[in-house]
Parts: sequence; C-alpha cells; structure tokens
Amino acid sequence: MRIPESDWKVFRKLHRVALERFCQRVLDESTAICAKNDATAHERYLELYALVQERNRRIADVFDEFRRSTALTSIRLMRVHDLLTADEIAEFSEETQRTTQVPR
Repeated sequence: MRIPESDWKVFRKLHRVALERFCQRVLDESTAICAKNDATAHERYLELYALVQERNRRIADVFDEFRRSTALTSIRLMRVHDLLTADEIAEFSEETQRTTQVPR
C-alpha cells in the first residue's frame, strides 16, 4: 500500500520531528544512567553502552528506510514508540491514521 501524496508531505515533515524526539529521549536516558550514584563508573558505562546499542537498533528500524514505499511502516513504528502527538497524527488522512493505528 502506497502513502498518498498529501500524507507523504506530512511524513517528511514529521520524520524530522520524531527523530529529534527519539534522540532527546535517548539523551535523557543516558543522562539518568550517568547520574546514578549507586553504581560504579564501570557499571554505568556498561549500562550506557547497552542502551546505546539497543536504541541504535530501534532508531534504524524506525528511521533508516526513508522511502515512500516504507512510509506507512515507519509511521506505524513511530506510533508504537509514542513519537507522534495526537495533533501530529491528526495531520494524516483518515486512511493513513487507520492503516498505521496501534492497538492499545
């Protein structure tokens, strides 16, 4: 299923927004790990390293396929990871909203 042209334009704009939001979350998580007082530097390093590896895989899944043919999958993954607000989702057509809906 291809994304309609109007939704592709919205997706191109929101892709950058969602990527920035995702990266900020990772930075916030990293800061929390680094600030732990009850762990050694080595323990914090190992936790941070594991976090970055896992988030790197996730960021690739969500953002690396920036093509029109994969846009609906990317939007759905953005929704799975709560990277789009309700107002941002409402910018898409009803069809795209329905197609990318995530069961809660």
